[in-house]
Amino acid sequence: MSASKIDIVGIGDDGMEGLTTPAKQLVERAELLVGTKQSLEAVTASTAEKIEIGGDLDAVVRKLDAAGKKRIVVLAAGDPLFYGTARYLCDRLGKERFNVTPHVSSMQLAFARVKESWDDAYLTSLATQPLELVVEKTRTAAKVGLFTTEAAPPRAVAQALLDRKIDYFTAYVCENLGSPDERVTHEELAEIAKLDFSPLNVLILLRKPNVPDRPPAMMGKRLFGNPDEEFLQSKPKRGLLTPAEVRAIALSIMDIGPTSTVWDVGAGSGSVAIEAGQIASGGRVYAIEMDPEDYALIASNAERFGVRNLTPILGKAPEAWAGLAPPDAVFVGGTGRQVRRIVELAFEQLRPGGRLVANVGSVENIAAVREILSAKGGDADVLMINLARGNDQLERLHFESMHPTFLVSAVKGQKAK
Repeated sequence: MSASKIDIVGIGDDGMEGLTTPAKQLVERAELLVGTKQSLEAVTASTAEKIEIGGDLDAVVRKLDAAGKKRIVVLAAGDPLFYGTARYLCDRLGKERFNVTPHVSSMQLAFARVKESWDDAYLTSLATQPLELVVEKTRTAAKVGLFTTEAAPPRAVAQALLDRKIDYFTAYVCENLGSPDERVTHEELAEIAKLDFSPLNVLILLRKPNVPDRPPAMMGKRLFGNPDEEFLQSKPKRGLLTPAEVRAIALSIMDIGPTSTVWDVGAGSGSVAIEAGQIASGGRVYAIEMDPEDYALIASNAERFGVRNLTPILGKAPEAWAGLAPPDAVFVGGTGRQVRRIVELAFEQLRPGGRLVANVGSVENIAAVREILSAKGGDADVLMINLARGNDQLERLHFESMHPTFLVSAVKGQKAK
């Protein structure tokens, strides 16, 4: 005998009064009501057995699964499938077990209160997404709708945005929507960062007109391939920075994704690591450098570019990378015979399918690194980069050649067919 269908009914702060007639009938006929304390208290006239949803949703799933042929109604806030309990229940028990009757979601109500459309907004919940990731996605959004939490209330979101110099949004905090004590607060982010609000709120951010997608200090700075002079460098070694053109090619070969873990071994002042961090905005980047002066510059350059997912590590490879998460991509820079051993050991640390790119400057190292990578099971590619930059001299264009450099790369577990 198959179990009866379970009805999931959306309900607002106005309780039974806000339900449609069919939704009311479902609730009135229920033999078992499941919901939060607030939603169950809204159904005072029902004689059905009531189960309060707390933090243990697995316990709720077990009770629903054991309820047999009872007429069950799960009361969920607003639209049950919009960051609601229904998504979890459908995933656990199967969609075929449920019928869903939605109510107006608090997100819909919030955008209605501020008289803005939400079809082009970035919508998410801080209960499921980390604040740092939400802040970065907000940077380029036109509109944002956020379900906040007690751990990440509106004031924390506002402060996090201001800390990243994202100050070009107007904020609305919509509290207790649909209830008698509903309130909408419209303020600048600096004011929101000082205020406390009810836990039941939606934060809406509207981008101010005619503002850039980044702070003025970041204008001209690129995701990768930034001009060399944008990076702080130790003066006695100026010019040893990985040139912008080489950096751009190396990062493209590394095939870095939004959540990649990246190692920059022999990071110098951190140009490759910083641009890798901008590409892998939801990942982690480790810049490993043995020179104390360059190590200090890595943190300064990361702050200069607003990169927060980069960890500088002072030490000599391979000892310095002990305990780090296995990388999806590794960049190895440096000179001398030690590069060969570092490449060999770093390649062993790569996750399957990960990529290593070594920037080498001598023919001897090219042959040695290529041989090591091929022996380790990665089909090694070699690219010679020979560039010249144009300069005006006495009203004529001259080209100044850069020193040739070589990139040796391989994918772990990939051999030529």
